[in-house]
Amino acid sequence: MIKNEKVTTGQNLPYIAGITLIATLGGLLFGYDTAVISGAEKSVQAYLITGQGLSTWVHGVTISSALIGCILGGAVSGLFSSRLGRKKTLIIAAVLFLLSALGSGYPEFLFFEEGKPTMGLLYMFNFYRIIGGIGVGLASAVCPVYIGEIAPANLRGRLVSLNQFAIIFGMLIVYFVNWGIANGQNIEWLNETGWRYMFLSEAIPAALFGVLLFFVPESPRYLSMVNRDEEALQILTKVNGSVNARTIFAEIKQTVEHHSGKLYSYGKTVIIIGILLSVFQQFVGINVALYYAPRIFESMGAGKDASMLQTVVMGVVNVLFTVLAIMTVDRWGRKPLLMVGSVGMAIGMFAISGLAYYEVIGISTLVFIIIYTASFMMSWGPICWVLISEIFPNKIRGKAVAVAVAAQWAANYFISATYPSMMEFSGAFTYGFYGVMSVLSLLFVWKMIPETKGKSLEELESLWQNSPDVPTVKSNVLTPTTTI
Repeated sequence: MIKNEKVTTGQNLPYIAGITLIATLGGLLFGYDTAVISGAEKSVQAYLITGQGLSTWVHGVTISSALIGCILGGAVSGLFSSRLGRKKTLIIAAVLFLLSALGSGYPEFLFFEEGKPTMGLLYMFNFYRIIGGIGVGLASAVCPVYIGEIAPANLRGRLVSLNQFAIIFGMLIVYFVNWGIANGQNIEWLNETGWRYMFLSEAIPAALFGVLLFFVPESPRYLSMVNRDEEALQILTKVNGSVNARTIFAEIKQTVEHHSGKLYSYGKTVIIIGILLSVFQQFVGINVALYYAPRIFESMGAGKDASMLQTVVMGVVNVLFTVLAIMTVDRWGRKPLLMVGSVGMAIGMFAISGLAYYEVIGISTLVFIIIYTASFMMSWGPICWVLISEIFPNKIRGKAVAVAVAAQWAANYFISATYPSMMEFSGAFTYGFYGVMSVLSLLFVWKMIPETKGKSLEELESLWQNSPDVPTVKSNVLTPTTTI
C-alpha cells in the first residue's frame, strides 16, 4: 500500500509503517468501542431498560451514552496532547478503553447484585460507557494528528486514512465477535450473559494498544513546540533521512517560533471549516447505520441471526471501500473524493427514504444501504480525518483539532440519540433528512474546502492569512477546484 515514489529518498518505510500500525490500534479501538453496542443494544434494552419499565428515550440515551464521553474526550484532547504530548495522551486513552471494557461487561462490580437491574446499575453501566467514550474522544483526535505529524507529505493522506481503515476494521471485528457470541444462542442467554462477553472482548486489543505505545516515539512537531529540538531532529532523521530531516525541521521551527498560538490567530475560517467538516460527517447519518445496523435489518424482515450476518456483510463492504480511499487519496486528492461520496450518500439515503415511505422492504433496501455506506467509506469516513489532521497550523493544531472533534462527537450524539424518536415519527422523514444533509455537504466541500494533497503541514499554513487583528482567508482558498 506504501510504494516508493518521488520525494521518498531516505524515507524509512518499515519504521514509518510500524509506528503507523501501532497508532492505528487507537482507531481500531475507536471502531470497536463504538460498534460493540450494535450487537448488545437489544439485550441491554431488555436487561436494563424494559425490565424497569423505562422509556424509548432512556433507551436512546443509554445506547449513545458513550458519546457523552466522546464529546468530553474530544474537548480535552487539545489540553492533554499539548501538555502531556501525543504519546502519553494515547496511553491514557488505552487505559480508559480497558477500564470501560471490564466495567461495561460487569457493571455490578463491587456495588450491585448480578441479575437484579436497578437505576443505580443503569447509571453505573452508563458511567463505564462514558469512560470508554472519553478514550474514544482522545484517540479520535490524537491518533490522526500523531500519524499526520510523523508521516512524510507524500504519504500523509494514505497513512492517516489507515486510521479510518482501522476504525472500520475494528467495527468489522466486533461484528464477527458479536455474531459469534450470539450465533445459536437463545434470547434469554443473550439478555442475561451474552452481551457481557461482547463488551469484555474489547479488553484484549485495549491492553495490546497500551503495551505497544511504549515502543513508539513522540511526535517530532510536538517535541519542537516544547523545545526538545534534538529529539525532534532525531525522529525526523529516522523517518525522512538526514538531508530531508534538516529542511523539515527548519520549516517546523519557523512556524512554531514566529506565531502566538492563539486559536483564532490564523483566522476564524479555518476553525469554522474544521467544525463543519466534523458536523457534516455525522449529520449525514452514518452512525445510525453503524449503531443500529442489526435492528435496521430486522425491521426489513430479517431474523436475529440473519440481521447479524447482513451487518457483517456491510462491514466487509465498508472495509473494501475504505481501502479504495486509501489507494486514491494521494492521487486524486481530498476534495474530489468528498464530492463523489456526498453524491453517493444522497442517492442512497433518498432512495431508502422513498422505500420507507412506500413501505417497501426487501433486498433493494439493503442495496441502497450498501451504496450509502460504501460512498461514505470511500470519502467522508477517512478524508474528514485526513483534513482535520492537516489543515490546522502547527501552533494551534492541538486546540483546533479538539474543537473540531468535540463538535463532531456532539453532532454524533445528537444524531444517534434522536434516531429512535425520529423513526417513531417517520422513517421516510428520517432518511430524507440525512439525504438533505448529504446534499449540503456536497455544497460545503465545493465552496469551502481547499485541496491539500502533496503539501507539507508547514506549506499548508500559507493557505491561511496570518493576521490576528483582521482574520481573513486568502482569496484562493475558497476557489472551487475539482481537478483530479
